[in-house]
Amino acid sequence: MTSSEFSKLLKPTQVTVVGVPFNAGQPRDGVEHGPSKLVEFGLLNQLEEMGWQVKYIDNQSAIDKLKPKYDPVVQNLKNSKYVSDVTRYVCAQIEHEAKDGNFVLTLGGDHSIALATLSGVLAAHPDACVIWVDAHADINTPSLTPSGNIHGCPLSFLTGIAESHPNFQWVRPRLDPQRLAYIGLRDVDDAEKKILKSMNIKAFSMHHVDKFGIGKVVEMALDHVNPNRTRPIHLSFDVDALDPSVAPSTGTPVRGGLTFREGHYICEALAETKLLVSADIVEVNPELVDEKSAFQTIQVGCSLARCCLGESLL
Repeated sequence: MTSSEFSKLLKPTQVTVVGVPFNAGQPRDGVEHGPSKLVEFGLLNQLEEMGWQVKYIDNQSAIDKLKPKYDPVVQNLKNSKYVSDVTRYVCAQIEHEAKDGNFVLTLGGDHSIALATLSGVLAAHPDACVIWVDAHADINTPSLTPSGNIHGCPLSFLTGIAESHPNFQWVRPRLDPQRLAYIGLRDVDDAEKKILKSMNIKAFSMHHVDKFGIGKVVEMALDHVNPNRTRPIHLSFDVDALDPSVAPSTGTPVRGGLTFREGHYICEALAETKLLVSADIVEVNPELVDEKSAFQTIQVGCSLARCCLGESLL
């Protein structure tokens, strides 16, 4: 698929790549270097070679300036002021780029940045649906999160089930839970399981991938969130959805994950719909494990991004 044939909904050939070098949604250093390493590996040039006109926003200095001197735990959440200030800042960028008709590719950074990406994308595309590819559900509320790490909570704010929090008053519950589907779950907190069941959120665990195959799972996920294939699609892809043998350098690896091809098939299949308007690639942490593992994970992050933007095997 050429860049000019890519979308029914966007300007042809225009992609804005938004770097979010940010780690405060979780405790491990290094994930803030994910965006720069993906770019160093040549991602922007690779997209240009595919025919895309690429605009890059790196956000490094802006995020550094937003870091507060004092950021106490508030209502059980760690670093909530910093997470809020950064995601609110990036949300405005993403909303602007999406409203301008560009594909928005966001590079994390930890998964708390979904507060920015989904808030911005849904402001521009209010009827969009979301495919969330992850080992974890990331829908803990502030009162239920066992860790207090906000990368495990973004969907509770975006769906409106989180308790009111003074630092996240700006986040609007724009995401209808019936327009959310998960793929790849295998490490879900008990409280999150209750939330998924009570809200009837469509969730495909690795059991479903094993049972039905990835092609059928993607089809069933789209049938639920986008039955007429008319809604814009946002993909949020946490590389820990992949098995650690595929993407070892990530903060919360869980064995038994998606294979290399299963992960890429998801991106390819969503691109083939010509409805994909935005994507996140998050939780690439080049400082974990060893240099070889980091290189492997960065390489996978780049290839997932290329597949989101139309790269195919033939």
